[in-house]
Amino acid sequence: MADPRGFLTTRERELPTDRPVPVRILDWREVHEHRAGHPDDLGVLGRQAGRCMDCGVPFCHSACPLGNLIPDWNDLTWRGQWADAADRLHTTNNFPEFTGRLCPAPCEASCVLGINQPPVTIKNVEVSIIDEAWDRGLITPQVPQWLTGKSVAVVGSGPAGLAAAQQLTRVGHTVAVYERADRIGGLLRYGIPEFKMEKRHIDRRLDQMRAEGTRFRPGIEVGRDVTGTELLERYDAVVLAVGSTTPRDLPVPGRALTGVLQAMEYLPPANRVAIRTPLDDAGLADADLPGLPVATGKDVVVIGGGDTGADCVGTAIRQGARSVTQLEIMPRPPQERPDAQPWPTYPLLYKVTSAHEEGGERIYAVSTQELLGDDAGQVRALRLADVAMVDGRPTPVAGSEREIPAQLVLLAMGFTGPENGPLLEQFGVSLTPRGVISRSDDFATEVPGVFVAGDAGRGQSLIVWAIAEGRAAAAAVDTYLSGKTELPAPVTATTTAMRA
Repeated sequence: MADPRGFLTTRERELPTDRPVPVRILDWREVHEHRAGHPDDLGVLGRQAGRCMDCGVPFCHSACPLGNLIPDWNDLTWRGQWADAADRLHTTNNFPEFTGRLCPAPCEASCVLGINQPPVTIKNVEVSIIDEAWDRGLITPQVPQWLTGKSVAVVGSGPAGLAAAQQLTRVGHTVAVYERADRIGGLLRYGIPEFKMEKRHIDRRLDQMRAEGTRFRPGIEVGRDVTGTELLERYDAVVLAVGSTTPRDLPVPGRALTGVLQAMEYLPPANRVAIRTPLDDAGLADADLPGLPVATGKDVVVIGGGDTGADCVGTAIRQGARSVTQLEIMPRPPQERPDAQPWPTYPLLYKVTSAHEEGGERIYAVSTQELLGDDAGQVRALRLADVAMVDGRPTPVAGSEREIPAQLVLLAMGFTGPENGPLLEQFGVSLTPRGVISRSDDFATEVPGVFVAGDAGRGQSLIVWAIAEGRAAAAAVDTYLSGKTELPAPVTATTTAMRA
């Protein structure tokens, strides 16, 4: 353990101060400064890591599908042993700088200290360890000592695909990652706003992976530019890590109006502008990019109360929206853990993200009835109604209809599964009734040599589940190719989150 009396002497939960709202909404830099090595932050970090208690059964291990050794690296952080802390962190997680910024931290919800005190700031300790390790030059390539002569294609370069690729490369297989976008990273690259995670964190990991031997093939869409049959002929195994990218739609009158977009029609172009370099387009202004959907001067309505909706809120604010309103069909969650969601499960609580701190209005328990347009076919307003739960279903309340102005409506209601198109047809894999790729417990499909990792097989989930599945699928592929494996497999295809 860390400080034997730390949880008794330091009872408050401390986090580094975020950049001020009036400053950060003027740029696309990260909201959190993560000042690795700064004396003030290291002081806070040491005190918080020292609160990790000798709890006997560390439920944080079980809450995280990666099985992160959280008490171990809390202790090492408290002692200032950065190299050992980084090694312990990487024992279970390929990309802690991603999870430390993007994961909602189910580990903190299961922290034993959290039963009667604020939990340990696990997520901040994690990201601080890896940032400090990068700054100290402690992260180096792990080049395999020999090659197996086997080759693997990974289709998709999100967290699941990258984790699988790195694990397989490190045991000596020749791995190529295919990505249809022009840059590697999947939704980490263009779906996650820069203010949540700057893309330099992806780039330096990719540099490490290249040095280890992983090959990247951006700008190639499997199913169109190269067929599934060709990959099966060229490689000894294939990992499908294409994500869950089919969005839920809103079947209401006016859906076809101009200005009504899926979130992933809005966020990637905005992110391309935010992370654009002079080499991309010779410094063109935003207005020079044709078809770019922007919120400047508009009343923006975001339908959907999750993280993607919050990303839309923060992006619209930075683009200079006149107003931003986020709608959620479910009632507002409680601020305290309800009895129906007991410790150590992950509770559904009212959450204020950094984007919500920056402005906008949130309206709960409402349903969109119709989208209204002007004579030119442009959306101008949204008609909504309050809802009440009847037999467990949200039902519109008669007489509660009203209109709110909207010249840009963003649909952020989640995703249903992978795109059902040429890629799946060419590989000959099938979908389950849930709309995800069918697979066995070891991530293998019915097609020999074809495996599935991440949201494509699990459905929309958290980044820690994607990385855990990528690691576990890599172990299954290594077993298939080599007859055995020493790679860790933290989850199976049917492992679920801790429930009451």
